Parts: sequence; structure tokens; C-alpha cells
Amino acid sequence: MSSQTSSHKPRVAVVFGGRSSEHGISVVTAGAVMRAIDREKYDVLPIGITTDGRWALTADDPERMAIADRQLPTVAALAESTEGGVVLPVDPTNREIVYTEPGSVPKALGEVDVVFPVLHGPYGEDGTLQGLLELSGVPYVGSGVLASAVGQDKDYMKRVFTSFGLPVGPYEVIRPREWEQDPAAARKKIVDFAGDHGWPLFVKPARAGSSIGITKVDDLAGLDDAIEEARRHDPKVIVEALLRGREIECGVLEFEDGPRASVPAEIPPVTAHDFYDFEAKYIDSADGIVPAPLTPEQTAEVQRLAVEAFEAASCEGLVRSDFFLQDNGEFVINEINTLPGFTPISMYPRMWQESGVSYPELIDRLLQAALTRSTGLR
Repeated sequence: MSSQTSSHKPRVAVVFGGRSSEHGISVVTAGAVMRAIDREKYDVLPIGITTDGRWALTADDPERMAIADRQLPTVAALAESTEGGVVLPVDPTNREIVYTEPGSVPKALGEVDVVFPVLHGPYGEDGTLQGLLELSGVPYVGSGVLASAVGQDKDYMKRVFTSFGLPVGPYEVIRPREWEQDPAAARKKIVDFAGDHGWPLFVKPARAGSSIGITKVDDLAGLDDAIEEARRHDPKVIVEALLRGREIECGVLEFEDGPRASVPAEIPPVTAHDFYDFEAKYIDSADGIVPAPLTPEQTAEVQRLAVEAFEAASCEGLVRSDFFLQDNGEFVINEINTLPGFTPISMYPRMWQESGVSYPELIDRLLQAALTRSTGLR
């Protein structure tokens, strides 16, 4: 870590955008995070990753990073140059960020003390960026390589939870070669699954988030289109049975004495949408209920499960755990999100606000935890 004197403010590189289908919502999240960072305490260097993977220097202008007229912002629109690129050296002895442009002398942008990765989905939330930062020896907010990868892959996430005795719903996985080499056999596997658990089914990309690429399938006629839609985002597809019950979320935040759970929230039924999809989450802003109207026993149980899921996947920093409270009174874990949304309407900061941790305090706590945590094996 750079030597920190009384006059030195830690320098935070907020990295956002990325190559996944969640590019736009990542930009929105980054804008909210940058607004919340205490500029008296930290210096901020915004770095956007374009949809084709270029690391771009962007203006420190959170107001341009919000949803406008139902349109999501992009890094390309925020970049200071259409060709310049930011380079992070893969050298733990050198944290000097360099900016290069064709035909120009590379310009040093100074050292970075900590990275706040605000990337959702593949190429950012899935352990890839975390691996780069580990190689570079730069501390970062959130989970490490393993937990990030497990949290991104719904197949292996459920396998890990099952191995720890945590409750998950019925699911089936269609791997790339299965669909490409024998779609009839893959289709039969899903039909057999529906025979056991009933229609409708939810067909999802196995490694995506923000409800992108998900289709609710009511019968066999819509299955192939749903699989192809999921495969537009990920060649690996997961099919889940419908779980009847209430959608409950719970935030986990790592404190000095270990992870703690927030008050839970409830996502009420969305009348204008088939399910809590991308438009409902980010464009039409479905109103979550915080805190969720649960009994004290139910609240304690979902908080316990949220922390156990955090520990089972070896998470660090923060996680949002999503559950179904079934009609029989039992909780089932749907998924965890190792880098949950931080937009102004996102549930994670709202749950912690209700738990007594303000948005700026939440950001500060995450940055301070990252600054005190080493890279490498820990």
C-alpha cells in the first residue's frame, strides 16, 4: 500500500461499465457510489470499461451517470477520448496508473490505494477483475476470486449451498455442449424436470444478473426461444422451478467482528411485469418494503441464513442474499449477489439505511475494510 501520511488521502479507483449485458446499470451504480464517497477523506479516479473492453479515463461527473428518459448511460458517452486507454500494471511493487493515447507520450495518473469495482456480471463480478487486482497487489472492495466466481455461477452457487446444508430450490442445468450437440436430449431433460415440478419454469443465463435474459416459460412451446434468449447472454443455461411465496432480500456487511445481516426487505408482487425483471428493478422502480413485514422469528431465520450463505461461499465485504419465503413457512435461497446494485433505489443500501448505516457510511466502511485487507491468500 502507498505510504499514507496525515496529508495523504487514499486514492480510490472506481471501476465501472464492463463487457457484460449489465454495462449500463453498472454505470448508474458507479455514479451513485461516486456521489456518496466523502471527498474530504478520499481522492477519486473514475475508470470506465467500454463494452469492447477498453479501459477509459472518464470525467468525474456522477450527474451524467444516471438513467435519463428510461435510457441507461454508457462508458463510451463518458470517456474523455475514443482511443485513449488506462493501463493497470500487473506488478505488486508498482501501483502507478498510466494513460496512453496513440501518438502521445504515456501520462502517469499516480498511484491507486484501493479499487472499488462496480461491475456487474461477467468480466468484473465473476472473479476475473479480482484476479487481475490480486496479481497487481491492489486492495479492492468485495469478495475475492473464488467467492466472486461462485456468486456469479448459479449452478455452482447452488452446489456450494447444498454442500453446506442450506436450502435451495429445484433446478436443472443445460451445458453448452448439451444444447449444441443434442438439443432433443436437452429438451427432454427439461420436460422431465417440468414433469416433476410443474410449469411454469424460469429459464436463465447461468452467469448473469439484473434479471437480464430470463424468460418465464409456461409450456413446451416457448422453451426453445427461452433457451436461445438465455444463451444470448451465456452459453450455460439454468432452469428453475417456480417457487410460490414471498420474495425476501437481506444484506450482509462485514464488520470488524465478522459479517452481520441487515433488516430484511420484501419485493412485493409486480403487477405490470411477469416477474421482478430488469425493467421492474431499474426502470419502473418496483417499491421494496423495508423492513419486510416478517415475524421476529422469520427475521432472525433469514438473517441467519444470509450470514451462513456469506460464509459458505467465502465472501468478503458485502453480499445481498435473495430468498423465497414459501407458503409452507420455509425459506429457500434463490441466489447471492457479491456486488449488489448501489443505485438510489437499490435494495442493499436501503436495507442498511434502515439498519442504521447510512449510504455514505456504508461506502466508507467498505473502503476502509478493503484498505486494511491484504491481497493474496488470507
